Amino acid sequence: MSLEQEEETQHGLLLGCSDAVPAFIEPNVRFWITTVRQSFIRRFLQWTELLDPTNVFISVESIENSRQLLCTNEDASNPASEDQRIQEAWKRSLATVHPDSSNLIPKLFRPAAFLPFMAPTVFLSMMPPKGIKSVILPQVFLYTYMTAFNSINGNRSYTCKPLERSLLMAGAIASSTFLGVVPHFIQMKYGLTNPWIKRLLPVVFLVQASGMNVYMTRNIESIKGIAVMDKEGNVLGHSTIAGTKAVRETAASRTVLFGTSALIPEIFTYFFKRTQFFLKNPGSLWILKLSCTFLTMGLMVPVSFSIFPQIGQIQCRSHEEKIQPSTEETEIFYHRGV
Repeated sequence: MSLEQEEETQHGLLLGCSDAVPAFIEPNVRFWITTVRQSFIRRFLQWTELLDPTNVFISVESIENSRQLLCTNEDASNPASEDQRIQEAWKRSLATVHPDSSNLIPKLFRPAAFLPFMAPTVFLSMMPPKGIKSVILPQVFLYTYMTAFNSINGNRSYTCKPLERSLLMAGAIASSTFLGVVPHFIQMKYGLTNPWIKRLLPVVFLVQASGMNVYMTRNIESIKGIAVMDKEGNVLGHSTIAGTKAVRETAASRTVLFGTSALIPEIFTYFFKRTQFFLKNPGSLWILKLSCTFLTMGLMVPVSFSIFPQIGQIQCRSHEEKIQPSTEETEIFYHRGV
């Protein structure tokens, strides 16, 4: 049985039960709502587990078994359960299944694949320009993957035609790539001599392009609105206010991620070039920079994903008037996306 068929079966079984049984709630949504008040440290530790590279290779059968356990085991309703099987089931489900659609996230775009793909690409995109191809190709790959990741892992609680989504992604890739190559073309044309300007200019443009990429890729969320829920996970309606907040928070976390990940290696290499070791081993510079990029991004990816909770909160009175009568709760929730 496929994951989608499993979800439909579970949903159908629950709808067929008596009124005393609540409607089916996506397990991942239930988990994030339950842990919404976790501290930053707790979220960081949670993401270090979800970003384990082995999560990219979890089999469909293993995911289905984990989801079945979470949907049928009463102890699974408590995310803090000490049962090792339940903890492992939560890890597999959260790392591989989209909370909005209950669909499998493609392996190459699961959160665990983000670091292995992005770290070497960021490294190549920050290399000094040696020609048109060496400038454009890394930027194209960087922003193509970034756009696809942002789109696939964004909020999916609204309807969007495939053509509409494709055009948004194409526009995001083109504009982000253009912005990314600008500092390298400036260096090639004007031959900047100040070492700090040469190093910081690409960082500044990378920060701007990464934030803009999120806005362009997921801008439709702030136009059409995303689903908002009560504390039980029941959808109350769609809110453009929540959509705007979700996109803004994700864009802010991306700028922190890429800004820090690009700046720290540049600072390290600047001072490393002045050491005696570099003068004897000039080839070691790129090994150091690549290693520093991996180490920095290895720390910053879970930090970035943890800055804001996966399920955000908004005061009910701040929402559209059409949503406020739907609940008596003072706070309602929305899925931010990764």
